[in-house]
Amino acid sequence: MSKDKDNHSIAHRIRELFFSFLLWRERHIKEKNFVLLLAFFVGILSGVSAIVLKFLIHFISHELTQHVNLESVNYLYILLPAIGVVIVALYVRYVVREDISHGVTRVLYAISQNKSRLKRHNIYTSVLASSVTIGFGGSVGAEGPIVYTGAAIGSNLGRVFRMSPRILMILVGCGAAAGIAGIFKAPIAGLLFTLEVLMIDLTAVSVMPLLIASITSATIAYVYTGYEFEFFFAQTEGFYTSRIPYVILLGIVSGFASVYFTRVMNMMENWFRRFKNPWMKTLVGCIILSGLVFLFPPLYGEGYSSIVGLLAGDASSIVNGSLFYGDRYDVWFLALFIGLIILTKAFATSATNGAGGVGGTFAPSLYVGCMTGFLFAFVVNHLGWGDLSTKNFALIGMAGVMSGVMHAPLMAIFLTAELTGGYELFLPLLIVSTISYGTIKIFEPYSIYTKRLAKRGELLTHEKDKAVLTLLKISNVIETDFIPVYPEMTLKEMVDTIAKSKRNLFPVLNERKELLGIVLLDEIRNIMFRPDLYRRMRVSTFMSIPPAKIDIGENMDAVMKTFDTTGAWNLPVVDNGVYVGFVSKSKIFNSYRRVLRHYCDD
Repeated sequence: MSKDKDNHSIAHRIRELFFSFLLWRERHIKEKNFVLLLAFFVGILSGVSAIVLKFLIHFISHELTQHVNLESVNYLYILLPAIGVVIVALYVRYVVREDISHGVTRVLYAISQNKSRLKRHNIYTSVLASSVTIGFGGSVGAEGPIVYTGAAIGSNLGRVFRMSPRILMILVGCGAAAGIAGIFKAPIAGLLFTLEVLMIDLTAVSVMPLLIASITSATIAYVYTGYEFEFFFAQTEGFYTSRIPYVILLGIVSGFASVYFTRVMNMMENWFRRFKNPWMKTLVGCIILSGLVFLFPPLYGEGYSSIVGLLAGDASSIVNGSLFYGDRYDVWFLALFIGLIILTKAFATSATNGAGGVGGTFAPSLYVGCMTGFLFAFVVNHLGWGDLSTKNFALIGMAGVMSGVMHAPLMAIFLTAELTGGYELFLPLLIVSTISYGTIKIFEPYSIYTKRLAKRGELLTHEKDKAVLTLLKISNVIETDFIPVYPEMTLKEMVDTIAKSKRNLFPVLNERKELLGIVLLDEIRNIMFRPDLYRRMRVSTFMSIPPAKIDIGENMDAVMKTFDTTGAWNLPVVDNGVYVGFVSKSKIFNSYRRVLRHYCDD
C-alpha cells in the first residue's frame, strides 16, 4: 500500500512539473517558435522509426530468403507470403483490434474529420505489422505505414503539449513528411508529399516546420545508412532532345498504366469488402498472393531488387527463381513476362492488404512505373522504332506512374530524382510526370488515397471554401431550442406554445418523435387572433411540409447545396426520420467564419 502511495505521489509530482512547464512555455516561448522545436523532435523520432522499419524488413527478408536458389523454382514463395499475412492478420485482429491498413487515407481522414488526432498505438503498430508483411514477401511498400507512424508521432507529441487543432494539423504533416524523407532519404519529396497528397497548404506558418522535420529525418537516414542513393543509377547513356516524342508517348502510357493500377486496386478492395467471414477473406487473399508470387518471384516484397536490376540495364535477372529460369525464353517472352508482372502487381498488392497484411502503394507504384518505362523502351528498340536507353526510360517511368497513381507530379519528379540521383534526366521527368497526371485526371479525378473520402465529402482540399466546410460538423451547428407541437393540438394550444417560445418555427412530431411537418409563425398570423377558431382548428390543418430535410450524416457541402436549392433559411435535421433539431444558414456562416479564422490565419 505504501509503495502504491509513493508511486501515486511521484506521478502527481511529475504532472505538476509538466503543467508548470506548459505555463512557463506559454509565457516565455512564442507558439510559432515552439512549433519549430516540436517539428525538430518529430523529425528525429520519425527518422528513427523509418530506420527501424527498414532494418526489420531487411532482417526478416534476409533471414527467410538467404537460402533461396535463384537458379531453380522456389516453393518457399508459396508459403512465406501467406505465413506473414496470417501472422499480421492475427496481430491486428486480436492485439491491435483496429484496422491499421491504408495509412495515408487514415491520416487524411484524421486531418479532415478528427481534428488531426491519431491514437498512440499508431506510433508503433504499423511499423511492426508492415515489417512482418513485407519481410515475409507481401507485395506492398513500407511508405504508407511510415507515413501513418510519422503522422501519429506528430499528432501525439502535439497533444502532449496541448497544441490547437491547427498546429496539430501542421505537426501531422511534419510527421508524414519526415516519414517519407527518412524512408527514401528524400527531404524535398517529403515536403511535397504533404502539399500534393495530404493537401496541407504551404503557408508562412507551415513551411518552416515541414522543412525542419523533413531535413532532420533525412539527415538521420543519411548518417545511419550512408550518403549513397536508395537506388544506384549511373547514367551512362545521355538523353537527347530527339527522344522527347518518345517521352511524351511514355507519359500517356504511364497515365493509362496509372488508371489501370488505380481501378484494379479499388475493384479488389471493394471485392474483399464483400467477404463477411474475415478468415475466408484471409484465405482467398493468401491464395491469390502466394500464387502470383510463385509464378512471378519479382512480386515478392517491395521488389526493389528488380528496380535496381532494371536501372542497371539488366533485364534477364527478372526471371531468377521462377519457373522460367534458364535459356528457355527469347526476347519477346521476356517482354511478355515483364508485361504480366505489370498487370498482376495491382492484384498482388490488393490481395496482400485484403487478406489482412499492412502495407502501402508507394513502392508498388514505383515498381510498376519502372517496369512500364523499361518495357516501353525494350519494345520500341526490338521493333526497330528507335534506339532508347532502357535504364533511362525505366527511371523516367517511375516518375510517370507514381505521378498518376498519387496525383502528385511534383513529388514524383523530386522523389525519383532523390532516390536515384537522376537529376540529369530532370526535363524528361517533368514531361512524363505532367502528361501522366493530365491523362489520369481525365478518367480519375481523385487519387487512390482520396477517392473514397471525396465520395463521402470527408476530404480536405486546397480550396478554402470546401476545406472549411469539410472541417465543419453538422452536429456542431444543430439548434435544439425549438418547442415541438403535435398534430392533434388545437389552435389555442398552439397560441399558448407560441407565447412560451422565443422562436417563430415549430416542428410537428408524432408520438415516435418523427418529423411530420413544421409550423411557421408568419403563416398563421392571420388566424392567431380569432378565438372562434381556437377549438375548431388543429395543428394538422395548418402545418406545412418543410422544403427539405437534412440527414444527420450528411456532409456540410451537401447541406449548403440543399440550402441553395430550396432557398430556405432554416431546415430540419432528422436521424432516420426522427427529429433532431434545426440548422440555419446564419449558424453555419458564423461557424464558417470562426473555422476559417482558426485554420487559415497565418
